[in-house]
Amino acid sequence: MIEFMNSLNSSSGAWTVIFSGVVTGATVVYAILTWRLVKETRLLREVQTEPAIEIFLKPLEIALHFVRLHIKNVGLGPAFEIKFSITATEGGDSAKGLIRDFTKTKFLTHGLKYLGSGQERISGYTQMTEDYEGKIASNLVIEISYKSALGKKYHESLTVDMSEHEGTYQLGTPHLYSIAESLKKIEKTTRDIATGFRRPKVDIYTAENRATEREEMEKHRQEFADKIESEKTKGAGDT
Repeated sequence: MIEFMNSLNSSSGAWTVIFSGVVTGATVVYAILTWRLVKETRLLREVQTEPAIEIFLKPLEIALHFVRLHIKNVGLGPAFEIKFSITATEGGDSAKGLIRDFTKTKFLTHGLKYLGSGQERISGYTQMTEDYEGKIASNLVIEISYKSALGKKYHESLTVDMSEHEGTYQLGTPHLYSIAESLKKIEKTTRDIATGFRRPKVDIYTAENRATEREEMEKHRQEFADKIESEKTKGAGDT
């Protein structure tokens, strides 16, 4: 009996140790999961307030030889205190000419205080038909620095390779441009008519016209009836 009790006490101690180990392991796992959840929540909050500025070269739809830089905030949060610095790595004087053309819009030299999520700004344009060979061989590097709503600082270096524009072409006229031109013509025609500059060509059908038409129809009907009656009379006389 005493040996059984000793064995039971010994087994109870072992189970206590095992249970304590399981509880400790579960606590560690729970702590790790909680830490990961907190980290993911913090990252999600940062993503929701994080700006992301991209710069790309884009031609005008109605004139492909005019190209501009588009600066767009593709992040979910606004960007503050945006600064730009543009330098040329290839292209020499042609690249310097590109920089002068693009920076005609002063925000590229003076910076922007704010650029909201999805907002876009456009640089000055350059005409590719002038000094095409030099411009198409140019390479520009744009340094950008800005802050998020939480005060986090960002600094990026983006490359604009002008050779990516080489061979660009377009078939037909852009739909929006065609619609705008058609609306412009309609507006001009309407204005000319309203001001009396142009008179609409309209065929007016009045009550007098309808009365004349009825008289002519009645006259033709009577002539036809008389002709039929005359043919009948002639036929009877021949008989």
